Amino acid sequence: MIFDRLKRFTIVLEGAERDGPAAFSPGQAVSGRVVLELAAAARLGALRLRAMGAARVHWTESRSAGSSTAYTQSYSDQVEFLSHRDTLMAPPDNGEATVLQAGKHEFPFTFQLPETLATSFEGKHGSVRYWVKAKLHRPWSTVKKAKKEFTVIEPIDINTPALLAPQAGAKEKLARAWYCNRGQVSVTAKIDRKGYTPGEVIPIFAEIDNCTSRAVVPKAAIIQTQTFIARGTKKQKKSVVTSITGDPIPAGKREVWHGRALKIPPVGPSILQCRIIQVEYSLKVCVDIPGTSKLLLELPLVIGTIPLHPFGSRTSSVSSQYSVNLDWLSTIPEQLEAPPEYSAVVSSPEAEQSLAPPCRSELGDILEGPFFAYIQEFRFRPPPLYSEVDPNPTSDGIRPRCMTC
Repeated sequence: MIFDRLKRFTIVLEGAERDGPAAFSPGQAVSGRVVLELAAAARLGALRLRAMGAARVHWTESRSAGSSTAYTQSYSDQVEFLSHRDTLMAPPDNGEATVLQAGKHEFPFTFQLPETLATSFEGKHGSVRYWVKAKLHRPWSTVKKAKKEFTVIEPIDINTPALLAPQAGAKEKLARAWYCNRGQVSVTAKIDRKGYTPGEVIPIFAEIDNCTSRAVVPKAAIIQTQTFIARGTKKQKKSVVTSITGDPIPAGKREVWHGRALKIPPVGPSILQCRIIQVEYSLKVCVDIPGTSKLLLELPLVIGTIPLHPFGSRTSSVSSQYSVNLDWLSTIPEQLEAPPEYSAVVSSPEAEQSLAPPCRSELGDILEGPFFAYIQEFRFRPPPLYSEVDPNPTSDGIRPRCMTC
């Protein structure tokens, strides 16, 4: 049998770590090779390759049609993103098998990913998967198969006006127990933007007013919502990604969060463009009120893949056009010198002359350019250097002048 001589039949993708999936972005080229290692010479047929990518959803729901009748309703749907076929080794035209000698044989391949793809995802009721499959044929024998999965990450840049906009909200709730009014609880919360990336910290600014007669407990959490859609029906699964709990707020008191930190753990990015699978995130600030339901305030979040640009890079295009020489900063002494008296620096006639503005003819072409800033030239004589030794000592015969007279 041919497969008794087959020592190795596998797919290797460029850029993949050992025993790990390779990661690509939409529009990239995927390259790799099919490795075939034989222990002895063998007669082979065709070697074909297929690349696939699809989103699939499936779940069932039990329904009752009466007191003794029940049935199960199934929901399924599929969206295909990628389909590529290639023949890496074709059989000869005469119909005979191809003979390969013992040893290692490699068959390279490459294909282009579409510009629009959903991020790879694994959920309870659906998934988004991408893979490459190779099939080795031989007449009158079973087909040998090899499969290699790879990851696609749709880039989401949070440096857009919509995702950089602050998010804020306010809610209030009247606490009741046994038809008795126990007071009102209100919460206002704000975050500096809508888009974040895994590993970032969300500073939460919030005010919680407890006007009830009992203590309440504030909490904040990041919620992931998976939505699966099939045949016009939706199935949702919500889970808590991470959370924090504040200190109890006594009755009649107020609690203020000045940027309470909530760190985003490693999670998958948002999936917003797929027709049958959506992954959304939100920040929920809630208040546990004894004896009644919670007060919930929800702010939308988008988990992206391209982090926030630093301040310097966003202004580099401007600063590169108009650079400023800052070498003079290195000449500033660590200890400042004592300033001299004004009378020792300049006299009155020199001051009047130097304060006169220059004529336009003297300026020449310095007024031309995108920016204009006229700084008056410093025409005074430089002040003398400070010294502990008086450069003009008074003689013994001269009486020192009284500075108070």
